[in-house]
Amino acid sequence: MPLRTCVGCRERAGKSELLRVVAAGEEAGRRGPDLVPDPRGRLPGRGAYLHPDPRCLDLAERRRAFPRALRLPGPLDTTALRRWVEAGGGEGRTRRGGGT
Repeated sequence: MPLRTCVGCRERAGKSELLRVVAAGEEAGRRGPDLVPDPRGRLPGRGAYLHPDPRCLDLAERRRAFPRALRLPGPLDTTALRRWVEAGGGEGRTRRGGGT
């Protein structure tokens, strides 16, 4: 199983336990590109990995980890990602061998 590092807590975990996050688009007048969840791991572009947990998201934002991991100038808009994580979007992840 491939291992990845969570950009929030910096713990290594299996790729299937982490949520891939990518930057998507930039609209005029906004903070920057949106960070969007990529639970299937198929969106184009460079990805960063995060436990689907609000605490890890808070740590990643506080450490300004996303711009570094994605090699983009900050700031990045985490609104869509935060909504997904707080809504429990990661509940169906394959932690115990279940499906997505």
